[in-house]
Amino acid sequence: MGKVVVRFPPEASGYLHIGHAKAALLNQHYQVTFKGKLIMRFDDTNPEKEKEDFEKVILEDVSMLNIKPDQFTYTSDHFDTIMKFAENLIKEGRAYVDDTPPEQMKQDREQRIESKNRSNSVEKNLHMWEDMKKGTDYGQTCCLRAKIDMNSNNGCMRDPTIYRCKNEAHPRTGTKYKIYPTYDFACPIVDSVEGVTHALRTTEYHDRDEQFYWFIDALGIRKPYIWEYSRLNLNNTVLSKRKLTWFVDQGLVDGWDDPRFPTVRGVLRRGMTVEGLKQFIAAQGGSRSVVNMEWDKIWAFNKKVIDPVAPRFTALLQDEAVVVNVPEAQEEEKHVAKHPKNADVGTKSVWYGPKVLIDGADAETLSEGEMVTFINWGNLNIIKINRNAQGKIVSLDAKLNLANKDYKKTTKITWLAETAQAPFTPAICVNYEHLITKPVLGRDEDFKTFVNRNSKQEECMLGDPCLKDLKKGDIIQLQRRGFYICDQPYEPVSPYSCKESPCILIYIPDGHTKEMPTSGSKEKSKASTTKKTVSAETCEAIPATDVGLPSTPPASASNPLELFQKVAAQGDVVRDLKVKKAPKSEVDAAVQHLLSLKTDYKQMTGQEYKPGNPPAKLCAPPTLSGSSIGTDGRSLYDKVSQQGEVVRKLKSEKAPKDQVDAAVKTLLALKTEYKEKTGQEYKPGVPPALAEPPTLTSDVDLYNKVTEQGDRVRKLKAEKAAKDQVDAAVKTLLALKAEYIEKTGQEYKPGNPPVLSHPTEPTSDVDLYNKVTEQGDRVRKLKAEKAPKDQVDAAVKTLLTLKAEYKEKIGQEYKPGNSPSSFQPLNPTSDVELYNKVTEQGDRVRKLKAEKAPKEEVDKAVKQLLSLKSEYKEKTGQEYKPGTPPTPASQTLTPAVQADSGTHLSDAEATALFNKITTQGDEVRKLKSEKAPKDKIDAAVNELLQLKAKYKTLTGTDYKPVTTEVHDKEKKKQDKSEKLSKSDKQNKSAKSGDINKKKNLPEDIEAVDSGEPVEGQGPKKQTRLGLETAKEENLSDWYSQVITKSEMIEYYDVSGCYVLRPWAFAIWEAIKDFFDAEIKKLGVQNCYFPMFVSQAALEKEKSHIADFAPEVAWVTRSGKTELAEPIAVRPTSETVMYPAYAKWVQSHRDLPLKLNQWCNVVRWEFKHPQPFLRTREFLWQEGHTAFATYEEAAEEVLQILDLYARVYEELLAIPVVKGRKTEKEKFAGGDYTTTIEAFISASGRAIQGATSHHLGQNFSKMFEIVFEDPKRPGEKQFAFQNSWGLTTRSIGVMTMVHGDNMGLVLPPRVASVQVIIIPCGITNALSEEDKEALMNKCNQYLQRLLNAGVRTQADLRDNYSPGWKFNHWELKGVPIRLEVGPRDMKKTQFVAVRRDTGEKLTLPEKDAEIKLKSLLEEIQANLYNKASKDLKENMAVAKTMEEFQKELDSGKIVQIPFCGEIECEDWIKKTTAREQDLEPGAPSMGAKSLCIPFSPLCKLQSGEMCISGKEPAKFCTLFGRSY
Repeated sequence: MGKVVVRFPPEASGYLHIGHAKAALLNQHYQVTFKGKLIMRFDDTNPEKEKEDFEKVILEDVSMLNIKPDQFTYTSDHFDTIMKFAENLIKEGRAYVDDTPPEQMKQDREQRIESKNRSNSVEKNLHMWEDMKKGTDYGQTCCLRAKIDMNSNNGCMRDPTIYRCKNEAHPRTGTKYKIYPTYDFACPIVDSVEGVTHALRTTEYHDRDEQFYWFIDALGIRKPYIWEYSRLNLNNTVLSKRKLTWFVDQGLVDGWDDPRFPTVRGVLRRGMTVEGLKQFIAAQGGSRSVVNMEWDKIWAFNKKVIDPVAPRFTALLQDEAVVVNVPEAQEEEKHVAKHPKNADVGTKSVWYGPKVLIDGADAETLSEGEMVTFINWGNLNIIKINRNAQGKIVSLDAKLNLANKDYKKTTKITWLAETAQAPFTPAICVNYEHLITKPVLGRDEDFKTFVNRNSKQEECMLGDPCLKDLKKGDIIQLQRRGFYICDQPYEPVSPYSCKESPCILIYIPDGHTKEMPTSGSKEKSKASTTKKTVSAETCEAIPATDVGLPSTPPASASNPLELFQKVAAQGDVVRDLKVKKAPKSEVDAAVQHLLSLKTDYKQMTGQEYKPGNPPAKLCAPPTLSGSSIGTDGRSLYDKVSQQGEVVRKLKSEKAPKDQVDAAVKTLLALKTEYKEKTGQEYKPGVPPALAEPPTLTSDVDLYNKVTEQGDRVRKLKAEKAAKDQVDAAVKTLLALKAEYIEKTGQEYKPGNPPVLSHPTEPTSDVDLYNKVTEQGDRVRKLKAEKAPKDQVDAAVKTLLTLKAEYKEKIGQEYKPGNSPSSFQPLNPTSDVELYNKVTEQGDRVRKLKAEKAPKEEVDKAVKQLLSLKSEYKEKTGQEYKPGTPPTPASQTLTPAVQADSGTHLSDAEATALFNKITTQGDEVRKLKSEKAPKDKIDAAVNELLQLKAKYKTLTGTDYKPVTTEVHDKEKKKQDKSEKLSKSDKQNKSAKSGDINKKKNLPEDIEAVDSGEPVEGQGPKKQTRLGLETAKEENLSDWYSQVITKSEMIEYYDVSGCYVLRPWAFAIWEAIKDFFDAEIKKLGVQNCYFPMFVSQAALEKEKSHIADFAPEVAWVTRSGKTELAEPIAVRPTSETVMYPAYAKWVQSHRDLPLKLNQWCNVVRWEFKHPQPFLRTREFLWQEGHTAFATYEEAAEEVLQILDLYARVYEELLAIPVVKGRKTEKEKFAGGDYTTTIEAFISASGRAIQGATSHHLGQNFSKMFEIVFEDPKRPGEKQFAFQNSWGLTTRSIGVMTMVHGDNMGLVLPPRVASVQVIIIPCGITNALSEEDKEALMNKCNQYLQRLLNAGVRTQADLRDNYSPGWKFNHWELKGVPIRLEVGPRDMKKTQFVAVRRDTGEKLTLPEKDAEIKLKSLLEEIQANLYNKASKDLKENMAVAKTMEEFQKELDSGKIVQIPFCGEIECEDWIKKTTAREQDLEPGAPSMGAKSLCIPFSPLCKLQSGEMCISGKEPAKFCTLFGRSY
């Protein structure tokens, strides 16, 4: 016998279930595998639960599982030994007797409060112990507790009970003992004493493992090894003995061996084989993964065991059988194989004759003239199909065609011959469904709510004559029906009952989710059979003449309420079938029946069936307090409901997306119309007549009661009150919420009290404006104070409500600083004058920028422009818009006046409607510019069209924006000049400032780019190829256009996720190739770890996960199955990788361990995604290294940081500031973080480039990454670790820093195309020979440059002009454009155009390789120098808060004296926050610390104070606004 000793310790208090079977079989598996010993031990520590009857039952169950233990023991065999160990703990002061009441003790343990008896002396404890041993009244109030650690995070270690006093007789020891050990105390002792080497326990005991080993160490006994495995969690069932007993007591099952039960007896009775169960358990093995498993997994293993050996028989539905007349057939008997693939199973008799029966469902699939294969007979031709008056098939006439052996394309059916020599065997096929309808029950859900009370179906069958020979437990297959186990053999006619007992067969699931075909092998079923529940007594053999008689239709409901209830019940049946993944035919039949009932209901009541809305005649709804909503509202409600059904049906049928979208669009339009008509949102089950306005007193009081009760529940949970207290409070809260719904007709929502039916209006528009302003201030204050999220949300909700009310009343959006009182008619003179001033100043600013004037001059002009715009807005009440001067009051006609028939509306009403249309138009444009989802845009457009239609109906004229003809002309003129300006910019490189320089241009460019129409070409065509927004005017729009038009990014339908196109991915590959080669020089190896991380692993490092918690995305379902434990998608990989490091690192020889992976991560929580810069999923590399010493780790941190700086400076041509992060900004869970920070002058904001973290020993302690120090033998040391990462954000930084108003500018070292070759001068006059020569020359240049290592492409497309190509490749940022035309070929030269400066150079053909390679290096250096100069000019030093604020507001990053305190940093951020957004869509923000530079611009003076003036400064720290 081997050394492995395992044990199976059941408690003799019930039947074994399948979870116990897994434990028993797993123990046996290891016993057999290692030729060890299996002990079966009855855990009889609790005399209350022990019953000798159950011992017998358990031994029988174990025997049924074919488990043969080597030894049988009882925990009670060791009671004396266990008691001695307990007394030793008391004497050593490691245990104490406690008389605290159980409930109080439970609360104290939860709240970590020590018992008053914990400090008792040993003598007192022994005295109380004696009382317990004697079972005195006082002794029975006491228990013995181990003195471990009341402050432990593990509740099992908070002084657990190890002995309790029970004055009851024990089944084996009688009244010898009055005290009994707990299982947790007895188990480690008995395992040790009995020689158990491996204690197999499920992971639910994981928290108790620490306690298990504490007892072993405290008692000084041999230590068994705990082997954890996951418990078997099965869907749609319960494993609790208490719950299973309830089913038995309620009579919902036949007993503990009911086939629906998860007990060993139940599953074996249902047809599970021991071998199938063993194979399933062996496949699971010792896995620790906790999952909820479908039953079909187990049954699939079982099928593999029974399929090869189960004999095949035939059975037909008794009530559905149809006669087939085959006159030429002779009555005879033949012997055929029971199993087509296994001759060892034996043979059976098959009878043939002129009259045979087939299933009615099969008969429905057949047609006259069809050839059909009768299994075990041959082919027959269907001659005639005979039907009765109702159209039902009653018989078939067929002719033998046995000579035809072609069975490939025929329908295969089963049959039985009717003969007096071998009568049919009556049989009942029983099918069981799950006892619980919900797959996974929640912790607080009552299982009784989900009991399936119709989980057993029986069908009467006409069986194969051979079924008479079946014995109990025989497993067979009924052809085309499935596997069955014989539960009760056939019994002939009894002399007592004068009846025969049918053979009862229980269906064995086979793991398939689809049903077996029962109507022809081609599944041509035209009708589905309905299962009927019948009893064995009524299922008797019937004469052949009765076969196929039509059944009587069910009686119809007598009243509307009864019919309503029938519809509801049938709806539940349909949902239940879908949940169980029932066969499609069953679901379709149930749906058909449901639709039929709904039709009957509509005919009887005159209204559609609505869930929760019984017929109005019997349940009259309360009427509205004012006037009830008319029939229009009700009919509209019905329309919405019907359209909702249409949408649901389309989705369930997985209809094409365009169909679903169209249906959804119609639904949204109907809901909008309903809201407009009734003044309330559409709610299922609440038609307009049911919605009663809330009353001020009762509804608000009830709302407040719910709020108070909610606070009470939260308080109890925060204080970790007793569970029963919390449960009671929650129950009260739910009851109040239910009452609130019943009373108000709406869900309770925090911060959203019930609205009065007639709210009082504010005294004036200005009052309402002031209310909005005050509420806005309140919201900002709450955000600044970092108030709880629910408070902020409630305040924001109130603000939005006030704004909506303001818009409805005033007819326009609320705008800060633009109160209603300021709405004055325009002053025709002064306002237009001011408008012209703004226009002139704008032209001045543009001119200064074009001339590249000094920055301070430009800033001054911009400041003056903003001041004029502000004055214009204050004076006119509207934003300045180019080309739209203010309209004088005399010319501003109200819509009502403009209409031909002005009597439709008053001026005020018409103006309000006009303003609504204008606002909605702005909303549509905004949604389109933001690329909002299609359904949102469609809904907004729909609303706009409805408003316009309403306007036309009421005013008699189409809606037109109010502008004068002059303004239209001005706008057209302005647009034209802007377009020409853009065209000039886009073609800048093809022009020259001096006309004499035109001689260097390729000949075809002179005409195309001259700005004048070319003869025969007509006006110059304008395209949208170039950028439509300037970088300095709207950075956000500019960035969006650059990355999309340069073909770097494609937007995706999941917010925050983007498609990286090849043009962008090539840049990432260039970065990857460089960095990967460099880290390999440092000894780093690449690897890959999974993207999923368990909740336990992720939460192991508390501060680490706390920082990432809001960003973690969780997987909670697999298909439709809820996972037992959610799985996170990695936000970073420390917690994924370090458990493996703990395994791999054992000795100092295993260090250093240096790994890196190139992968993706997901960080979900943010509001304003920007491609590359801030995305939910991004690519990165993350390095994770472990070292033996601090010094090695610290050295690597800086080595990696230097490599990151080289990526930015040498590849991307971006200067960076290297430094260390402050305590607030460092990586969560690390010792310190180093960083490189870049600067984007266009936004005045810094951006983190990459980080390298020193983690110290924080993570190694958490994950136990330890090694043996050679200098200190036997002593374990924790490893020192680093992690470092660089992301695709770098591409976005490069775009922002180098890009200009013509598009992307790529540094040559990362450009996938460094030179683009474009042929020029191809005109109609150019001969084909010259054209071919030009193309050949371009290809020669291409080959030469590729051979020289220059990444080059030639754009030889003939469907685009050279000018178009210039723009295209400039937009894509290619560093050099090589132009060559026929004249250049004659002069053996070419023109090179630099992307960074636009400079044109004429170069000799022979020097192409040398000159262009040199030019690429010049461009790389120029881009870096330009960005470096920009950084230096925009990085300042400040010593006071005033200087700091000034520099910050001018768009600079600033180095300041700083104390390093987190509170101080928060104060700086709050103090420097702006009121307005930096960019459209970006949040308002204050300055944050970027880094403590390694090379600061200034040195701290002795005694210098922090910029806050509160603490001495410790560092010169770089602060700024940041992405």
